[in-house]
Amino acid sequence: MAVHGEGRNLSGPQDSILEPLSFPERPGRGASPEQGEVVPCVLCSESCPLSEKESFLRHLVQQHKLVIADVKLIADFIRYILYWRKRFTEQPITDFCSVIKTNSEGPIEKQEHYFLLCDALPEDRILREQLQQKRLEEVLEQQQQERDEQSFQRMCLFCNEEFTGNRSLLLNHMAKEHSFNIGLPDNIVYCSEFLSALQSKLDNLQCLYCERTFRDKTTLKDHMRKKQHRRINSKNHEYDRFYVINYLELGKSWEEVQSEDDREMMDDQEDDWSDWQAHPVRTVCLFCEHQSETMDKVYTHMQESHGFDLQKLKVQLDLRFYQQVKLVNYIRREVHQCRCYGCQERFGSKAEVLSHLIEASHVMKLPEKTSWDQPQYYFPTYENDALLCGLSDSDSDPEPAGRSRGVPVIAEDDSDLRVLRKTSVLNQLLKNGRGST
Repeated sequence: MAVHGEGRNLSGPQDSILEPLSFPERPGRGASPEQGEVVPCVLCSESCPLSEKESFLRHLVQQHKLVIADVKLIADFIRYILYWRKRFTEQPITDFCSVIKTNSEGPIEKQEHYFLLCDALPEDRILREQLQQKRLEEVLEQQQQERDEQSFQRMCLFCNEEFTGNRSLLLNHMAKEHSFNIGLPDNIVYCSEFLSALQSKLDNLQCLYCERTFRDKTTLKDHMRKKQHRRINSKNHEYDRFYVINYLELGKSWEEVQSEDDREMMDDQEDDWSDWQAHPVRTVCLFCEHQSETMDKVYTHMQESHGFDLQKLKVQLDLRFYQQVKLVNYIRREVHQCRCYGCQERFGSKAEVLSHLIEASHVMKLPEKTSWDQPQYYFPTYENDALLCGLSDSDSDPEPAGRSRGVPVIAEDDSDLRVLRKTSVLNQLLKNGRGST
Protein backbone atom coordinates (compact mmCIF):
# COMPACT_ATOMS: atom_id res chain seq x y z
CA MET A 1 0.00 0.00 0.00
CA ALA A 2 1.03 3.62 -0.45
CA VAL A 3 1.35 4.04 3.29
CA HIS A 4 4.06 1.40 3.44
CA GLY A 5 6.02 2.96 0.60
CA GLU A 6 6.08 6.41 2.21
CA GLY A 7 7.22 4.98 5.52
CA ARG A 8 9.93 2.68 4.19
CA ASN A 9 11.54 5.21 1.85
CA LEU A 10 11.68 7.92 4.50
CA SER A 11 15.10 9.02 5.74
CA GLY A 12 16.42 12.11 7.45
CA PRO A 13 19.41 13.47 9.35
CA GLN A 14 17.65 13.18 12.72
CA ASP A 15 17.10 9.43 12.40
CA SER A 16 20.79 8.56 12.61
CA ILE A 17 21.05 9.76 16.22
CA LEU A 18 17.95 7.98 17.52
CA GLU A 19 18.25 4.39 18.70
CA PRO A 20 15.51 2.17 20.17
CA LEU A 21 14.91 2.99 23.85
CA SER A 22 17.90 5.31 24.02
CA PHE A 23 16.95 8.94 24.27
CA PRO A 24 19.16 12.05 24.06
CA GLU A 25 19.24 14.59 26.84
CA ARG A 26 16.87 17.49 26.30
CA PRO A 27 18.56 20.93 26.22
CA GLY A 28 17.12 23.97 27.88
CA ARG A 29 15.69 22.43 31.05
CA GLY A 30 14.77 25.83 32.42
CA ALA A 31 11.51 25.85 30.47
CA SER A 32 8.83 23.21 30.15
CA PRO A 33 9.53 20.80 27.29
CA GLU A 34 6.35 21.53 25.36
CA GLN A 35 7.31 25.01 24.26
CA GLY A 36 8.30 25.81 20.66
CA GLU A 37 8.96 22.30 19.37
CA VAL A 38 8.00 20.76 16.04
CA VAL A 39 6.66 17.24 15.45
CA PRO A 40 7.62 15.50 12.18
CA CYS A 41 5.14 13.11 10.61
CA VAL A 42 6.03 9.43 11.01
CA LEU A 43 5.21 8.62 7.38
CA CYS A 44 5.89 11.72 5.28
CA SER A 45 7.87 14.97 5.21
CA GLU A 46 5.14 17.09 6.81
CA SER A 47 5.68 18.60 10.26
CA CYS A 48 3.58 20.52 12.76
CA PRO A 49 4.19 22.61 15.92
CA LEU A 50 3.64 20.58 19.07
CA SER A 51 1.12 23.18 20.20
CA GLU A 52 -1.09 22.04 17.28
CA LYS A 53 -1.08 18.37 18.25
CA GLU A 54 -4.75 17.90 17.27
CA SER A 55 -4.01 19.03 13.72
CA PHE A 56 -1.07 16.64 13.61
CA LEU A 57 -3.20 13.68 14.74
CA ARG A 58 -5.88 14.62 12.23
CA HIS A 59 -3.21 14.60 9.49
CA LEU A 60 -2.18 11.06 10.49
CA VAL A 61 -5.76 9.82 10.28
CA GLN A 62 -6.77 11.59 7.08
CA GLN A 63 -3.57 11.20 5.09
CA HIS A 64 -2.15 7.91 6.39
CA LYS A 65 -5.10 6.15 8.10
CA LEU A 66 -2.97 5.91 11.23
CA VAL A 67 -4.52 6.19 14.70
CA ILE A 68 -2.42 6.48 17.87
CA ALA A 69 -4.27 5.21 20.93
CA ASP A 70 -4.26 6.98 24.31
CA VAL A 71 -2.22 9.96 23.16
CA LYS A 72 -2.67 11.73 26.50
CA LEU A 73 -0.80 8.88 28.24
CA ILE A 74 2.37 9.52 26.19
CA ALA A 75 4.80 11.41 28.42
CA ASP A 76 6.95 12.80 25.60
CA PHE A 77 5.07 12.96 22.32
CA ILE A 78 8.01 14.14 20.18
CA ARG A 79 10.33 11.35 21.30
CA TYR A 80 7.52 8.89 20.80
CA ILE A 81 6.96 10.07 17.22
CA LEU A 82 10.69 10.14 16.42
CA TYR A 83 11.03 6.56 17.59
CA TRP A 84 8.20 5.26 15.38
CA ARG A 85 9.31 7.45 12.48
CA LYS A 86 12.59 5.53 12.49
CA ARG A 87 10.99 2.11 13.02
CA PHE A 88 8.57 2.61 10.10
CA THR A 89 11.56 3.08 7.80
CA GLU A 90 12.93 -0.30 8.89
CA GLN A 91 9.83 -2.50 8.73
CA PRO A 92 6.31 -2.31 7.22
CA ILE A 93 3.72 -0.56 9.34
CA THR A 94 1.67 -3.78 9.49
CA ASP A 95 4.45 -5.37 11.58
CA PHE A 96 3.53 -3.00 14.41
CA CYS A 97 -0.06 -1.86 13.96
CA SER A 98 -3.38 -3.63 14.19
CA VAL A 99 -5.34 -3.31 10.94
CA ILE A 100 -8.96 -2.18 11.23
CA LYS A 101 -11.24 -2.66 8.24
CA THR A 102 -14.18 -0.25 7.96
CA ASN A 103 -17.44 -1.08 6.19
CA SER A 104 -16.35 -4.73 6.03
CA GLU A 105 -19.74 -5.91 4.78
CA GLY A 106 -20.04 -3.25 2.07
CA PRO A 107 -18.59 -3.08 -1.43
CA ILE A 108 -14.83 -3.53 -1.66
CA GLU A 109 -14.33 -0.09 -3.20
CA LYS A 110 -15.87 1.51 -0.09
CA GLN A 111 -13.80 -0.45 2.40
CA GLU A 112 -10.86 1.27 4.09
CA HIS A 113 -8.01 -0.02 6.25
CA TYR A 114 -6.92 1.94 9.31
CA PHE A 115 -3.80 1.23 11.35
CA LEU A 116 -3.94 1.33 15.15
CA LEU A 117 -0.72 1.94 17.10
CA CYS A 118 -1.25 1.17 20.78
CA ASP A 119 0.41 -0.30 23.88
CA ALA A 120 -1.03 -3.74 23.16
CA LEU A 121 2.20 -4.05 21.17
CA PRO A 122 4.94 -4.86 23.74
CA GLU A 123 7.43 -2.59 21.99
CA ASP A 124 5.02 0.33 22.20
CA ARG A 125 4.28 -0.36 25.86
CA ILE A 126 7.98 -0.46 26.74
CA LEU A 127 8.55 2.78 24.84
CA ARG A 128 5.74 4.55 26.71
CA GLU A 129 7.03 3.36 30.07
CA GLN A 130 10.57 4.42 29.19
CA LEU A 131 9.36 7.87 28.16
CA GLN A 132 7.36 8.20 31.36
CA GLN A 133 10.35 7.33 33.52
CA LYS A 134 12.62 9.65 31.53
CA ARG A 135 10.20 12.55 31.89
CA LEU A 136 9.89 11.94 35.63
CA GLU A 137 13.69 11.98 36.01
CA GLU A 138 13.94 15.27 34.08
CA VAL A 139 11.20 16.92 36.11
CA LEU A 140 12.71 15.83 39.43
CA GLU A 141 16.08 17.16 38.34
CA GLN A 142 14.53 20.48 37.28
CA GLN A 143 12.63 20.66 40.56
CA GLN A 144 15.84 20.14 42.53
CA GLN A 145 17.56 22.92 40.57
CA GLU A 146 14.72 25.28 41.42
CA ARG A 147 14.83 24.26 45.09
CA ASP A 148 18.52 25.21 45.22
CA GLU A 149 18.34 28.31 43.01
CA GLN A 150 19.36 31.56 44.70
CA SER A 151 19.35 33.81 41.62
CA PHE A 152 15.55 34.01 41.31
CA GLN A 153 14.30 37.60 40.85
CA ARG A 154 10.73 38.66 40.21
CA MET A 155 8.08 41.17 41.24
CA CYS A 156 4.88 40.17 42.97
CA LEU A 157 1.89 39.71 40.65
CA PHE A 158 -0.27 41.94 42.85
CA CYS A 159 2.01 44.63 44.28
CA ASN A 160 5.28 46.40 43.51
CA GLU A 161 7.43 44.42 45.94
CA GLU A 162 10.37 42.62 44.32
CA PHE A 163 11.85 39.36 45.58
CA THR A 164 15.32 37.95 45.03
CA GLY A 165 16.91 34.74 46.26
CA ASN A 166 14.57 31.75 46.21
CA ARG A 167 11.17 31.36 44.57
CA SER A 168 9.55 30.32 47.86
CA LEU A 169 9.91 33.89 49.16
CA LEU A 170 7.62 35.25 46.44
CA LEU A 171 5.13 32.37 46.55
CA ASN A 172 4.82 32.58 50.33
CA HIS A 173 4.40 36.35 50.12
CA MET A 174 1.55 36.09 47.59
CA ALA A 175 -0.17 33.42 49.70
CA LYS A 176 0.15 35.38 52.96
CA GLU A 177 -0.33 38.98 51.82
CA HIS A 178 -2.66 38.54 48.85
CA SER A 179 -4.42 35.23 49.61
CA PHE A 180 -3.14 33.89 46.29
CA ASN A 181 -2.17 30.28 46.91
CA ILE A 182 -1.03 28.13 44.01
CA GLY A 183 0.35 25.39 46.25
CA LEU A 184 3.53 24.62 48.16
CA PRO A 185 6.70 25.81 46.40
CA ASP A 186 8.08 22.27 46.30
CA ASN A 187 5.00 21.00 44.46
CA ILE A 188 5.67 23.35 41.54
CA VAL A 189 8.10 22.92 38.68
CA TYR A 190 9.07 25.32 35.86
CA CYS A 191 8.10 28.08 38.29
CA SER A 192 9.39 31.05 36.28
CA GLU A 193 7.41 29.99 33.24
CA PHE A 194 4.34 29.44 35.42
CA LEU A 195 4.54 32.96 36.84
CA SER A 196 5.08 34.40 33.37
CA ALA A 197 1.90 32.69 32.15
CA LEU A 198 -0.04 34.17 35.07
CA GLN A 199 1.46 37.62 34.52
CA SER A 200 0.52 37.47 30.84
CA LYS A 201 -3.13 36.87 31.74
CA LEU A 202 -3.13 39.79 34.17
CA ASP A 203 -1.47 42.04 31.58
CA ASN A 204 -4.28 41.11 29.19
CA LEU A 205 -6.80 42.15 31.90
CA GLN A 206 -7.98 38.56 32.35
CA CYS A 207 -9.13 37.11 35.67
CA LEU A 208 -6.99 34.13 36.67
CA TYR A 209 -9.96 32.13 37.96
CA CYS A 210 -13.04 32.82 35.82
CA GLU A 211 -10.84 34.03 32.91
CA ARG A 212 -13.20 36.90 32.03
CA THR A 213 -11.62 39.98 30.45
CA PHE A 214 -12.12 43.46 31.97
CA ARG A 215 -11.75 46.99 30.66
CA ASP A 216 -8.92 48.14 32.94
CA LYS A 217 -6.61 46.95 35.73
CA THR A 218 -8.56 48.63 38.51
CA THR A 219 -11.78 46.84 37.57
CA LEU A 220 -9.91 43.55 37.27
CA LYS A 221 -8.30 43.90 40.72
CA ASP A 222 -11.61 44.82 42.35
CA HIS A 223 -13.30 41.85 40.70
CA MET A 224 -10.65 39.33 41.83
CA ARG A 225 -10.70 40.73 45.37
CA LYS A 226 -14.49 40.92 45.82
CA LYS A 227 -15.22 37.60 44.13
CA GLN A 228 -12.29 35.90 45.87
CA HIS A 229 -10.89 34.95 42.47
CA ARG A 230 -7.25 35.19 43.51
CA ARG A 231 -6.65 31.58 42.52
CA ILE A 232 -6.15 29.68 39.31
CA ASN A 233 -8.78 27.83 37.30
CA SER A 234 -8.36 24.13 38.10
CA LYS A 235 -10.14 23.22 34.85
CA ASN A 236 -7.52 24.98 32.74
CA HIS A 237 -5.17 22.13 31.82
CA GLU A 238 -2.51 24.56 30.59
CA TYR A 239 -1.38 24.62 34.23
CA ASP A 240 -0.99 20.84 34.55
CA ARG A 241 2.65 20.81 33.45
CA PHE A 242 3.63 23.07 36.35
CA TYR A 243 2.67 20.56 39.07
CA VAL A 244 4.93 17.62 39.88
CA ILE A 245 1.95 15.40 40.70
CA ASN A 246 1.05 15.24 37.00
CA TYR A 247 4.32 13.46 36.27
CA LEU A 248 3.87 10.89 39.05
CA GLU A 249 0.44 9.57 38.10
CA LEU A 250 0.43 8.45 34.48
CA GLY A 251 -2.47 9.87 32.49
CA LYS A 252 -4.15 11.73 35.38
CA SER A 253 -4.24 15.43 36.15
CA TRP A 254 -3.81 16.79 39.67
CA GLU A 255 -7.53 17.61 39.68
CA GLU A 256 -8.46 13.98 39.00
CA VAL A 257 -6.12 12.67 41.67
CA GLN A 258 -7.55 15.19 44.15
CA SER A 259 -11.09 14.08 43.28
CA GLU A 260 -10.15 10.46 43.93
CA ASP A 261 -8.73 11.42 47.32
CA ASP A 262 -11.94 13.30 48.17
CA ARG A 263 -14.10 10.29 47.24
CA GLU A 264 -11.96 8.00 49.39
CA MET A 265 -12.37 10.37 52.33
CA MET A 266 -16.15 10.41 51.89
CA ASP A 267 -16.23 6.61 51.82
CA ASP A 268 -14.09 6.40 54.95
CA GLN A 269 -16.49 8.61 56.91
CA GLU A 270 -18.93 5.72 57.22
CA ASP A 271 -16.36 3.55 59.03
CA ASP A 272 -16.19 3.35 62.80
CA TRP A 273 -12.78 4.61 63.93
CA SER A 274 -13.58 4.75 67.66
CA ASP A 275 -11.24 1.86 68.50
CA TRP A 276 -8.41 2.95 66.20
CA GLN A 277 -5.02 3.48 67.78
CA ALA A 278 -2.12 5.17 66.06
CA HIS A 279 1.13 3.25 65.83
CA PRO A 280 4.31 5.32 65.64
CA VAL A 281 6.32 5.00 62.44
CA ARG A 282 9.62 3.29 63.24
CA THR A 283 12.80 3.88 61.27
CA VAL A 284 14.95 0.85 60.48
CA CYS A 285 18.75 0.92 60.56
CA LEU A 286 20.57 0.63 57.22
CA PHE A 287 22.60 -2.36 58.40
CA CYS A 288 20.60 -4.35 60.93
CA GLU A 289 17.06 -4.91 62.21
CA HIS A 290 17.25 -2.20 64.88
CA GLN A 291 14.28 0.19 64.84
CA SER A 292 13.93 3.66 66.37
CA GLU A 293 11.02 6.05 66.76
CA THR A 294 13.05 9.14 65.92
CA MET A 295 15.66 10.00 63.32
CA ASP A 296 18.12 11.17 65.98
CA LYS A 297 18.01 7.78 67.69
CA VAL A 298 18.57 5.80 64.50
CA TYR A 299 21.44 8.15 63.49
CA THR A 300 23.03 7.63 66.92
CA HIS A 301 22.58 3.86 66.66
CA MET A 302 24.23 3.68 63.23
CA GLN A 303 27.19 5.77 64.45
CA GLU A 304 27.75 3.83 67.67
CA SER A 305 26.97 0.31 66.44
CA HIS A 306 28.23 0.43 62.84
CA GLY A 307 30.45 3.49 62.55
CA PHE A 308 28.25 5.00 59.85
CA ASP A 309 27.63 8.76 59.95
CA LEU A 310 25.08 9.83 57.33
CA GLN A 311 25.13 13.45 58.45
CA LYS A 312 28.91 13.59 58.05
CA LEU A 313 28.67 12.19 54.52
CA LYS A 314 25.96 14.69 53.73
CA VAL A 315 28.22 17.61 54.70
CA GLN A 316 31.41 16.18 53.17
CA LEU A 317 29.80 15.40 49.81
CA ASP A 318 27.41 18.41 49.90
CA LEU A 319 24.48 16.09 49.26
CA ARG A 320 21.25 17.64 48.06
CA PHE A 321 17.94 16.19 49.18
CA TYR A 322 17.45 13.82 46.27
CA GLN A 323 21.08 12.72 46.43
CA GLN A 324 20.51 11.65 50.03
CA VAL A 325 17.48 9.69 48.87
CA LYS A 326 19.48 7.95 46.17
CA LEU A 327 22.35 7.14 48.53
CA VAL A 328 20.04 5.56 51.12
CA ASN A 329 18.23 3.52 48.47
CA TYR A 330 21.56 2.39 46.99
CA ILE A 331 22.92 1.20 50.35
CA ARG A 332 19.63 -0.52 51.13
CA ARG A 333 19.75 -2.45 47.87
CA GLU A 334 23.41 -3.44 48.14
CA VAL A 335 23.02 -4.72 51.71
CA HIS A 336 19.82 -6.54 50.78
CA GLN A 337 21.70 -8.29 47.96
CA CYS A 338 24.49 -9.28 50.39
CA ARG A 339 27.03 -7.11 48.63
CA CYS A 340 29.53 -4.65 50.05
CA TYR A 341 28.83 -1.21 48.60
CA GLY A 342 32.43 -0.18 49.15
CA CYS A 343 34.21 -2.90 47.15
CA GLN A 344 31.31 -4.76 45.49
CA GLU A 345 32.33 -8.12 47.01
CA ARG A 346 29.35 -10.47 47.38
CA PHE A 347 28.73 -12.66 50.44
CA GLY A 348 26.45 -15.53 51.38
CA SER A 349 24.43 -13.70 54.02
CA LYS A 350 23.65 -10.26 55.34
CA ALA A 351 25.56 -10.99 58.56
CA GLU A 352 28.72 -11.72 56.55
CA VAL A 353 28.34 -8.40 54.71
CA LEU A 354 28.06 -6.49 58.01
CA SER A 355 31.14 -8.24 59.43
CA HIS A 356 33.10 -7.45 56.29
CA LEU A 357 32.05 -3.78 56.33
CA ILE A 358 33.43 -3.36 59.85
CA GLU A 359 36.57 -5.51 59.46
CA ALA A 360 37.54 -3.94 56.11
CA SER A 361 36.62 -0.42 57.30
CA HIS A 362 34.27 -0.07 54.34
CA VAL A 363 31.33 1.35 56.29
CA MET A 364 32.16 4.94 55.34
CA LYS A 365 33.77 4.01 52.03
CA LEU A 366 31.46 4.93 49.17
CA PRO A 367 32.07 4.01 45.52
CA GLU A 368 32.34 6.62 42.80
CA LYS A 369 29.39 9.00 42.78
CA THR A 370 28.30 7.70 39.39
CA SER A 371 27.58 4.29 40.95
CA TRP A 372 24.81 5.49 43.26
CA ASP A 373 23.81 8.94 41.96
CA GLN A 374 21.58 7.39 39.30
CA PRO A 375 17.89 7.97 38.48
CA GLN A 376 16.93 4.38 39.38
CA TYR A 377 17.70 5.15 43.03
CA TYR A 378 15.12 7.93 43.19
CA PHE A 379 12.71 5.14 44.09
CA PRO A 380 12.72 3.31 47.43
CA THR A 381 14.19 -0.15 47.83
CA TYR A 382 11.59 -0.69 50.54
CA GLU A 383 8.20 0.95 49.97
CA ASN A 384 7.71 1.67 53.69
CA ASP A 385 11.20 3.00 54.38
CA ALA A 386 10.58 5.65 57.04
CA LEU A 387 14.23 6.72 56.91
CA LEU A 388 13.51 8.46 53.59
CA CYS A 389 10.75 10.50 55.19
CA GLY A 390 13.11 11.90 57.80
CA LEU A 391 15.84 13.12 55.47
CA SER A 392 16.30 16.87 55.63
CA ASP A 393 17.28 19.58 53.19
CA SER A 394 20.57 21.40 53.59
CA ASP A 395 18.61 24.49 54.66
CA SER A 396 17.59 22.95 57.98
CA ASP A 397 21.05 21.68 58.98
CA PRO A 398 24.49 23.26 59.48
CA GLU A 399 25.51 24.34 56.02
CA PRO A 400 28.82 24.18 54.19
CA ALA A 401 30.63 27.44 53.54
CA GLY A 402 29.18 29.44 50.69
CA ARG A 403 25.66 28.00 50.96
CA SER A 404 22.96 30.64 51.39
CA ARG A 405 21.05 30.72 54.67
CA GLY A 406 17.58 31.74 55.67
CA VAL A 407 15.72 30.48 52.59
CA PRO A 408 12.47 28.80 53.66
CA VAL A 409 11.85 25.50 51.92
CA ILE A 410 8.56 23.74 52.52
CA ALA A 411 9.01 19.97 52.52
CA GLU A 412 6.89 17.80 50.27
CA ASP A 413 3.98 15.80 51.65
CA ASP A 414 5.73 12.42 51.86
CA SER A 415 2.62 10.52 52.86
CA ASP A 416 0.77 11.60 49.72
CA LEU A 417 3.74 10.69 47.55
CA ARG A 418 3.84 7.20 49.06
CA VAL A 419 0.15 6.73 48.28
CA LEU A 420 0.75 7.86 44.71
CA ARG A 421 3.71 5.54 44.39
CA LYS A 422 1.65 2.62 45.67
CA THR A 423 -1.30 3.17 43.34
CA SER A 424 0.49 4.54 40.29
CA VAL A 425 0.97 2.54 37.11
CA LEU A 426 4.61 3.59 37.48
CA ASN A 427 4.84 1.05 40.30
CA GLN A 428 5.05 -1.84 37.84
CA LEU A 429 7.61 0.06 35.78
CA LEU A 430 9.80 0.60 38.83
CA LYS A 431 9.61 -3.06 39.81
CA ASN A 432 10.65 -4.06 36.31
CA GLY A 433 13.51 -1.56 36.47
CA ARG A 434 14.79 -3.08 39.69
CA GLY A 435 14.72 -6.56 38.27
CA SER A 436 16.86 -5.55 35.30
CA THR A 437 19.60 -3.89 37.32
